[in-house]
Amino acid sequence: MDIVMRQAAPGEYEALGEITARAYLRDGLLDFGESDAYLAELKDVGKRAAAAEVLVAVRQDRLLGGVTFVPSGGPMADIAGPGEAEIRMLAVAHDARGRGVGEALVRVCLDRARAVQGCARVVLSTQRSMHTAHRIYERVGFARAPERDWNPVPHLDDITLLAYQLTL
Repeated sequence: MDIVMRQAAPGEYEALGEITARAYLRDGLLDFGESDAYLAELKDVGKRAAAAEVLVAVRQDRLLGGVTFVPSGGPMADIAGPGEAEIRMLAVAHDARGRGVGEALVRVCLDRARAVQGCARVVLSTQRSMHTAHRIYERVGFARAPERDWNPVPHLDDITLLAYQLTL
């Protein structure tokens, strides 16, 4: 599959937001479904693009998926510290899955991180149930970092995100 990786264009923000929202909803990743507050964050690609890099995978002008790359901390970072980049909100359209799109998006983030002066590590958070994503992360060299696991909704005990990291 000839996939082009590039920065998202403003005209693609709405479509990428829908791909991301549908992926999270379809996979049961939002604890409160359509009423989950995080759904609005997933859809707001413009907000992400103003604070980080939003990258897309495209084939023949068809948007296949996207990811948010946070180069060195900043407002979009959840767990990245000094000298670290972070990968967030990786999503692939349902009918484009199983074709290497997710892995290609992760790899382009790693290439971007290697180009960032002083970046020594890439980190990310993932849900326990995201087994396909875990396989991608481990295949490209990420390792679990359980000491960095965290809960984005502290008043709910059962929501813990798993942390992964890759030293460049």
